[in-house]
Amino acid sequence: MAVDYQSLAVKGVQALSPYQPGKPIDELARELGLEPSDIIKLASNENPLGPSEKALAAARSALSDLCLYPDGNGYELKRALSERYGVGMDQITLGNGSNDVLEVITRCFADTESEVVFSQYAFAVYPLVTQATGARGVCVPARDWGHDLDAMADAITERTRLVFVANPNNPTGTVHTAAAIEAFLAKVPERVLVVLDEAYCEYLTGDDSPDGVRLLSRFPNLIVCRTFSKAWGLAALRVGYSLSSPDIADILNRVRQPFNVDSVALAAATAVLADEAYLERSREVNAAGLKQLAEGFDRMGLKYIPSAGNFIAVEVGDQAAAVYQTLLQHGVIVRPVAGYGMPRHLRVSVGLPHQNDRFLDALAEALTAGGEGG
Repeated sequence: MAVDYQSLAVKGVQALSPYQPGKPIDELARELGLEPSDIIKLASNENPLGPSEKALAAARSALSDLCLYPDGNGYELKRALSERYGVGMDQITLGNGSNDVLEVITRCFADTESEVVFSQYAFAVYPLVTQATGARGVCVPARDWGHDLDAMADAITERTRLVFVANPNNPTGTVHTAAAIEAFLAKVPERVLVVLDEAYCEYLTGDDSPDGVRLLSRFPNLIVCRTFSKAWGLAALRVGYSLSSPDIADILNRVRQPFNVDSVALAAATAVLADEAYLERSREVNAAGLKQLAEGFDRMGLKYIPSAGNFIAVEVGDQAAAVYQTLLQHGVIVRPVAGYGMPRHLRVSVGLPHQNDRFLDALAEALTAGGEGG
């Protein structure tokens, strides 16, 4: 009799559905017989500028040592992060992308007796890692497409071990002020860890922008997660990190896999932290692109959610799935978000000006062919 291997998996894993990433360019080219060079991908919140020249130079230099294991402690990258953010190296945990860090945190602090609180319309990885550990996920209804921080604080019970807060949030792009985040943290019992996911924080500007690093010294139960995949332009290399108290970092680094960030990634991430011109250019292109997309949606009479990230969620109506497929026929990849409970929306990443124009033109045609608008 054949073995039912699914039944052997732990209960939390048995009911999981895999995370669905944005469709790759090569996959669409194969499916539709298109030239990869004729396809634009605005689905995965990647940096349209391409990588920093400083990061590329550092990556090329690291290639000569591919026969050697990477620095398992990531000393140079930790030193650069320590200097940039004014934290101790013993407060840093490196990950194979910030997703890796989110999983490590959950494995360290949640189990079958625990509850984990997160928001409706928040990053899909939060419920995934929660379910995988067997913990009970508590999904708090959103307010105006964003986190209802008061309701999330009220949802904390004696069993709560973790609260995930994405700021700015993906996929809606909503953001809470520094004051709102601070007020929320003040309500959370110190025994409950708050994971502040700031994957898109580099796109925020101004002295009053929310910044979890400034709060670390006041809230020992805070963990700030960040990534090099977005504004820093290193999505392919998978480098993320968390900043926390030394005690929490010590726990995380016990579970973190050795050599989880490779040598090329470590070198490129360390180099790009010194490329302020690249970061500023990323911000400028993103701000202009958000404006370009919003103006295009306004012309078409479409509703959208104002975004603080490098993407924007636009409401295209009940035919969102058909509109998405029509866009694919035009060689334009965006992201359907029905899996987030937003079946009338599509999420589009900010591209370069000509890419944004091409998307807007294709969207106008798709709406005409595929159904109603917002």
